[in-house]
Amino acid sequence: MELSKVTLEIFSKLEQQWLSHYEATSKTRILSIDGGGTTAIVSGAALVHLEDQIRAQTSDPHAQIADYFDIIAGTGIGAILAAMITADDGFGRPLYTARDAVRFVADSNRELYKPKRAGVFRRRRRFSARSMENALKRVFQRKEEERRMLTMKDTCKPLLIPCFDLKSSAPFVFSRADASESPSFNFDLWKACRATSATPGLFVPFHFSSVDGKTSCAAVDGGLVMNNPAAAAVTHVIHNKRDFPSVNGVEDLLVLSIGNGAPTKRVDTAGECSTSAVVDIALDGVSETVDQMLGNAFCWNRTDYVRIQVRH
Repeated sequence: MELSKVTLEIFSKLEQQWLSHYEATSKTRILSIDGGGTTAIVSGAALVHLEDQIRAQTSDPHAQIADYFDIIAGTGIGAILAAMITADDGFGRPLYTARDAVRFVADSNRELYKPKRAGVFRRRRRFSARSMENALKRVFQRKEEERRMLTMKDTCKPLLIPCFDLKSSAPFVFSRADASESPSFNFDLWKACRATSATPGLFVPFHFSSVDGKTSCAAVDGGLVMNNPAAAAVTHVIHNKRDFPSVNGVEDLLVLSIGNGAPTKRVDTAGECSTSAVVDIALDGVSETVDQMLGNAFCWNRTDYVRIQVRH
């Protein structure tokens, strides 16, 4: 996949349907970033260009994506990007730009997804949990505060990150709203990102606790239930009257949903599906279902809902 082709498709949609539209509205703005894949080439390119265009249109060289969205959601690799561009620097500003976040994913990709040494009888490839955790711990801390780990409360805008909890056999969504209510629902940002990235078969389930130790989970990949977290973000905003009192329905929302590229090769020449292909099908299916659902919800005004997804 050539980045130039991806860039053309993504950015033409952004500029024509969304960037010029959101400046003249008071609607609540949602940014959703899919999981899937390990490189984030599609979502990363979209985020960098979006931030560049916001700076160009506002004539503010320091503007960042979090300044122009009211809530950001992400799953898997999308959660890492979402958490980085919303992490608070301690002064109410985003700690990282979109370029910073994308550069981290690119430069640390081998550390985030480091193959685990296989045993004699193990044929399935797995990634090292410890290697990913070290990379995430490094990026989600404030060095000037004796390397204090950032938590879900330490974000400059509301943040949503889903995972699936094996203990309760139900989805679990990390949110700044819940973290602000109780330390029992406040978690280190690196843990939330690690939890939503624990793809079955590639990573072992992630066992972790809240900052006060009172809430614990055994998490696997949030993409299994919310690979496209846009619907979760819409639901959260509509039902969260404390943070979004003016929102009564989808007519009060602007949603930008960014995919990470949908795989097209899922079976081999014999018609067999590998384990990784099955996971890809599940993740892609979740994303497409959410897209269709939101497309129907916003059918009366499709300029209020823009989905960026590229096939490769």
